Amino acid sequence: MKTMVVIPNWNGQEWIQECLDSLLLQTVKSSIVVVDNGSVDNSTQIIEENYPTVHLIKLPRNTGFAGGVNVGIKYALNNEADAVALFNNDAIADRNWLKKLVESLKSNPKIGIATCKLLQTNKTHFDSTGECYSIWGMPFPRARNLFDNGQFDVEEYVFGASGGASLYRCAMLRVIGIFDEKYFAYYEDVDISFRAQLAGWKVWYEPKAIAYHRVGATSSKLGGFTRYHATKNFYLLYAKNMPGWLYWKYLPLFTLQAVRLCASSILKGGGVAYFKGTLRAIILVPHVMNERREIQKRRKISIRELDKKLYHRRPPKIPILS
Repeated sequence: MKTMVVIPNWNGQEWIQECLDSLLLQTVKSSIVVVDNGSVDNSTQIIEENYPTVHLIKLPRNTGFAGGVNVGIKYALNNEADAVALFNNDAIADRNWLKKLVESLKSNPKIGIATCKLLQTNKTHFDSTGECYSIWGMPFPRARNLFDNGQFDVEEYVFGASGGASLYRCAMLRVIGIFDEKYFAYYEDVDISFRAQLAGWKVWYEPKAIAYHRVGATSSKLGGFTRYHATKNFYLLYAKNMPGWLYWKYLPLFTLQAVRLCASSILKGGGVAYFKGTLRAIILVPHVMNERREIQKRRKISIRELDKKLYHRRPPKIPILS
C-alpha cells in the first residue's frame, strides 16, 4: 500500500524536528510531505537544511488546517497513493504508528479511515481515541483528558477520526471529496468522518497505533480565532450532514446547545467572536444547502444505523466551545 504522510505546518519551529524525526523512524516506508501555511518563523529553513527527503510545499498565506492538508492530499492523489495520513506538526509518532494504521486499512476494504490512540505528551492522559458526534450537535474527542489505564485498548469502530493523526483511504476520498475548506480549522475532521459514514465507509480505532500530541499548542496562540471558527463550524456540521428525520428529531437539542454556547461565549468574553461565527454560518447557508443535497444523495447508510453511531448523552465539557 503506497502511503504518504502529510503534515500541515504553521509557525511550528518549536516542534517540527521532533515530529519529522518520529515519522522518519517509522517501521513502514512512506513519503513525507510538509505543507507550510505561510509560516513567518524558521520552520521552512529547518526543514530545507535538515530533511532533504521531505517534500516541502510552501504556501504564500495561511489557508488553515483544511486548506493546508488539502494541498497535501491532492499531491498524494496525483502521485497515485493508496492512502494518505495526516499528522499534526506538534505531535510525535510511535515507531509502529503508521504500520498499525496501514494494517487496519488492509484488513477490511470497507474501512475508509483508521485512527489511533492519541495521547497527550505526558503519555498518561488521552487526547483522543476517536471523535464523537452528539445528538446535541456537538462534536468532541473521545476520552479527552482521561487517564489511560487500558480502558481504550480494544480495537473497534468509532464515529470519527482525529485529523491530527489518522490514515485516509484514497479510494474513499475520491468518492466523498477532501476536507471542506470553509471550516478553515476545527471540526473539519468530524465533517469528513460524517461524510464517510453517510457514504457507507467505516472508521476504525486501532489502539496499537500510538502517537503523542501537545494539546492546544497551536490553538493557544489564536485567541478569538478559535471561537469564531468553532462556532461557524458547529452550525455547518449539523446543516450539511445530519440526514432526514434525524435533522428535525434533534433540532430542539441542537438549538438548546446553540443557546448554551452563546451564553457561555458572552460570559467568557467571546461574544463578539461567537456572533461573527454565527453570522458567517448564516451567509454560507445557500452554499451549504447545495452541498447537503449532494452529500445526502450519496448516503448508503440507513437513518437508523446512523442514529446508533451518534452519542446520545449530553456531551462532556471538553469541546473547544465549552
